[in-house]
Amino acid sequence: MRRRSLVCVFVLLVGSFAGITPASATAATQAEGCSFPVTMTDATGTEVTIEERPARVTTTNPSAAQTMWEIGGRSQVVGLTQYASYLDGAESRTNVSASFGVNVERVVSTNPDLVIAPNASAGDVTPLRQAGVTVYHLPAATTIEDIRTKTTTIGRLTGNCEGASEANAWMDANVDAVRQVTADVEDRPTALYPLGGGYVAAGNTFVTSLIELAGAENVAARNHTQYPQLSDEVILQLDPAVLFVTENTATVAETEPYASTTAGETNSTVAVQVRNINQPAPRSVVSFAHNATAQLYPDRYDADSYVPRSAVTPAATQTSEPTPADHTPSTDQPTTDASGPGFTAVGALLAVLALVSTLSRRRR
Repeated sequence: MRRRSLVCVFVLLVGSFAGITPASATAATQAEGCSFPVTMTDATGTEVTIEERPARVTTTNPSAAQTMWEIGGRSQVVGLTQYASYLDGAESRTNVSASFGVNVERVVSTNPDLVIAPNASAGDVTPLRQAGVTVYHLPAATTIEDIRTKTTTIGRLTGNCEGASEANAWMDANVDAVRQVTADVEDRPTALYPLGGGYVAAGNTFVTSLIELAGAENVAARNHTQYPQLSDEVILQLDPAVLFVTENTATVAETEPYASTTAGETNSTVAVQVRNINQPAPRSVVSFAHNATAQLYPDRYDADSYVPRSAVTPAATQTSEPTPADHTPSTDQPTTDASGPGFTAVGALLAVLALVSTLSRRRR
């Protein structure tokens, strides 16, 4: 693969998704069917009632924070985790992270009207409710449709229905555009996303949905689900033609057993940002889809296939300040650390692997 030039495409496209300016909170609140109070049943089967539009929202997972930024709810967020630090203005919010997951006391200290807890934060829901905090627990997102539903739900809970609809329209437009690139491709490359320690992403996961969107087949999804730990022999039998790598696993193709696969022997890798492959939210989908497809199909992909937010947002709801996503892609790099796993199921697994590695080094 033409790796050097393709990495440039990756950097350019990621730069264009640096942030989205919030839409008008008033317009969002007045959107049809977005009034308060509202009662919705969350993933725990609990009916959660929000009496009025929450002015203070804390997120326990970066995918929820990213979604709040995309739907125009940025000004409502008062607390988020360290892996959402790449979001514009995140440094002014309370960091509620603990060494693993979130710190319940820090979440409570943000005095939230609502805590949005995605699936990976399941263990924090009961302690937070016992502390008297209103928590809405989101189910796991394993498909693009799940992300669309989650975005709509967060918009409804926070009074940003119009912004959620616009974010979904933007995501859908780019998903459709990317699918057109590979619509007539029959022989799709087999791929694998190694997490370290033999763990890989397999079937029924957000990762597999993204890999398929980019025009590849996740070979681990044929006979495995979720995030299994596979033996070297099984990985060699799977023999992926391409490896998806992040800034945290850039050299995995040079290590065994991956070095002895077709991907390792041909040095065929697709480089993506860890937050985009691990955080199920609209911006992640758009960024990953374009970056990965550009690298897998350099002769087919055209950067003009990217659909800017302005192309799907009605003029009446545009803010006076243009958004970076509407600009020509820039090579500017994020100014905050965004290399963390993101605490989806795969992120939590990566965090455990990192912790084990750290402890191992300390014992030496």
